[in-house]
Amino acid sequence: MRGSLVARLVLVTTVVIVSPASSFDGSGGSESLSGAGLAAIMLRWNGDIFWPPASENNEPVTRFGDEARAVFGPIPDADCGNANARVLPLEVDGNMVDLVPNPAKPGHPLEFQHRDFAGNVVKWTGRIEKCDKPSLAGTVAYCGLNSRLHRVVRGNVEWLFLCRKSNSSLEVASDPYWRRSDPRFALLGTIGFNKSTGEIVFFDGRKDRAEFDWSKPFVPPGGRSYTDAAARAEAAALYDTTFQIRCHACHDNKSPYVVDPHAGQSRVGYLLGESDDRALAFSLGDYLPERPRLEGTSFRIIGSGYTDRYQGDIARAMTVRDPTGNCTNCHTLTTQMTGRRLAADAVGREPFISNPRWGQVLVLRDEKLTLRRIDRHRTDWARRTGGGKIHPWMIPGSGNDLSATTPEIGGSDWRRLSTCLWGAGGAECGYKPLYTPCPAPESQEDGSLLSGATVEVLPQQTEANGGRILRLRWKYLNNYGGVPERDDIRFNIAVRQRALTTAAVPSLVNDYPSLDETQDTEATAFDTPIGISGSVMLIRNTSYSGHIRWTEPAPSTSPRFFELLLPAACNQRHLIRIVPKRFCFDRSNIAYSSKHHLLYADIRCRRE
Repeated sequence: MRGSLVARLVLVTTVVIVSPASSFDGSGGSESLSGAGLAAIMLRWNGDIFWPPASENNEPVTRFGDEARAVFGPIPDADCGNANARVLPLEVDGNMVDLVPNPAKPGHPLEFQHRDFAGNVVKWTGRIEKCDKPSLAGTVAYCGLNSRLHRVVRGNVEWLFLCRKSNSSLEVASDPYWRRSDPRFALLGTIGFNKSTGEIVFFDGRKDRAEFDWSKPFVPPGGRSYTDAAARAEAAALYDTTFQIRCHACHDNKSPYVVDPHAGQSRVGYLLGESDDRALAFSLGDYLPERPRLEGTSFRIIGSGYTDRYQGDIARAMTVRDPTGNCTNCHTLTTQMTGRRLAADAVGREPFISNPRWGQVLVLRDEKLTLRRIDRHRTDWARRTGGGKIHPWMIPGSGNDLSATTPEIGGSDWRRLSTCLWGAGGAECGYKPLYTPCPAPESQEDGSLLSGATVEVLPQQTEANGGRILRLRWKYLNNYGGVPERDDIRFNIAVRQRALTTAAVPSLVNDYPSLDETQDTEATAFDTPIGISGSVMLIRNTSYSGHIRWTEPAPSTSPRFFELLLPAACNQRHLIRIVPKRFCFDRSNIAYSSKHHLLYADIRCRRE
């Protein structure tokens, strides 16, 4: 038997019944209940509360949305047209740039207006070929402008919606498409994140769709509920069913967003940080707040379809400790893109691997080419010396003092670090798994506990053969992550019957159904949530009282009430194990509690 005896909840009930009673010993005798018969009785007595969450529909987007809703609660519409959305700024030669009609020219043609931090027009240009902070994505417009970001926070959960303008050439032109007022954009991305648990989910718009329009909000995957049929169908046609984009490769720093000069780091290059007017003018300010991103922080991707596709990447991803002590005391770097690309760009060095394997040589060559293309779109102004310099944008130990007086990382130190970042180092790199496992219910990380478990024999008789009914009751608050609508926990209940002896001594732990017998294994599998396997009756996927199949959970911050009615047999001891389980919605599938919640009831009958 696995686990340790942490809690044993025992109630002994002795009742004398004058009549025969059905058994569920699986023998197939005239008085035994079949699995189908048992299921019918259980559904009639309890209602349809036996269902796994997020399993109503196997369409990839719909199921993905249902899984996300079960973990994060309600998902807001993606609304980049919202008044609280922010425009991602574009900086060229230290000035803010936008595409607007030029009033000084006949016909007012669209041109790029350059303004300083005070709003003064500095110049007009017909093209934008370089910018101070080119995108590091490598697959979107290097100097794209007027993309929008909308952030919605609800308790511990935040949602980020990115409506990114881009095109096939990856270059900006004086086309109306690039105007701030034009709602057309190319790439729709959504990230959900729980800052307490580190759970993260990624949605992307379809890749065979050339254009989106933010003038109307986009419904979330899976709609707003199980019964929202119209929105579920609309979302299924809107989002990518193939999970083509490897979002986890870039968003891998224990945070929902990659903070770099391109999007949000207002302090870069300015000693006064956020109190410097120039820094505020050219950034998102505190729209994306900083938070600790330590290597041991919980971090887990939600979405069975997504994690199934990228299971290899997820398993191999590691956090890295800088063997030189320069770069990872404050920042989490990994063997994915925060290591391979962001770190290289941050320190202005080319990626390097000591003694690379042949496969690594090819990947390293491609990465160098990508970084060179990005760097060719960087202005000379960004590389200037003196106060306000913004590239390289990370100096070991010196914060935002990027002036020529502070030393950049040395070549030897960088080569040692880069080798680690490419997963080619040894023990000196301090590798640890980036992604943390799904926590079991009632584990230390989860923090929830089952309480108040009781069993009693009801006085009324059953419909079949006049037996009695056992009533189980318990309470449980699924408060992992502080989401009142969280719906990823169900319960398995296993019941074994033993013939009563005259002495009726207390049962030993080994007399009860084992943890293995209470879990969903091949030995206990059956087509319905309720069935018989050998001498054990197993009831799977029990939700709280009243939470019937395909309904949204009512928000709750107090323990939910669970009640289950079971058929009881004469002259039998009913040994019961209750096990909470978490649907992980990833490759690990289900995590079970290892605590022992054991009850028993004795029913003595005499026949007339």
